[in-house]
Amino acid sequence: MGDQEPVENLPSSSDQTTASSVTSHIPQPLKFLVSNIKNLAPHPLTTDNYSIWHVQLLQQFTANGYAGHLTGIVQAPSDTASAAYAHWLLVDSNLLSALFSTVSQSILPYIITASSAHEAWTILERRLQPISRSRVIQLKKDQMKDQLMQQYLTHIKSIVDGISASGSKIDPEDIMLHILNGLPPTFNSFKSTIRNSLLPIDLDTFYALLCNEEIHLQQESLQDQSSQSNTIALYAASFPNQRNRNNTKRYPKPKNQQLPPPSPSTQPNSSTALPTCQICGKLGHVALNCWHRCNFKYAPTDTRQP
Repeated sequence: MGDQEPVENLPSSSDQTTASSVTSHIPQPLKFLVSNIKNLAPHPLTTDNYSIWHVQLLQQFTANGYAGHLTGIVQAPSDTASAAYAHWLLVDSNLLSALFSTVSQSILPYIITASSAHEAWTILERRLQPISRSRVIQLKKDQMKDQLMQQYLTHIKSIVDGISASGSKIDPEDIMLHILNGLPPTFNSFKSTIRNSLLPIDLDTFYALLCNEEIHLQQESLQDQSSQSNTIALYAASFPNQRNRNNTKRYPKPKNQQLPPPSPSTQPNSSTALPTCQICGKLGHVALNCWHRCNFKYAPTDTRQP
């Protein structure tokens, strides 16, 4: 049997069993992470929520002991034929699949060709982190406008959280300054007080002061409206007939109206101003009142004498 080849180079049955068990065995933390990743990070990754998604995924991977696959700390073994490499590949492939399931359809093409979880994580960080950092500019330009104070502060906090999640740091005093710059003119007195204050305050105290100031301004506005209403009611009570007077139709008198000149028949005349008696011919009385009206023998001598 000299033609029989030696078998010492073939792997032993125990080695084959070990490699097979390593390949087929998935750690329990990895099973939990892959099975519940969509519940742990319910909102798929988009260009707008990278910061929150980044924090959620990193937290869950860290809690289950696989953050090194994302950050690159856990590298693939150099010997691709070893059991250690097979175990690493098993874990990393499952983690990459988990990442795929948390990414929206618009972002998935960025990482679809990635060969490891670390490569996919790095691509997403490189593409989407600059978008998150642009929120610093948004924070500087943000205005309260018609929002309630609580809504405005919640919006500012979401921007600040996104900035922090992207790796940037922002000083609390800068946050307060940006908030003050976004307040409407009704808060000018409050802004001056905060800026001139010598005692430092933290963000929580600053938020509480802002909410109290909003309540104070609302109360002042209601008092002003009530005062105006009382003034109007008092004025109406003092002049009860003013409305009726205002509703009465009045025909305005024409300005600069010239009266027509009197007719010649109505103009006074020295000859017609006094009546002339038909009997005696004298001026100043009529025939009915004439002294000679019953004297048939009377004959006027001079009608021009009064």
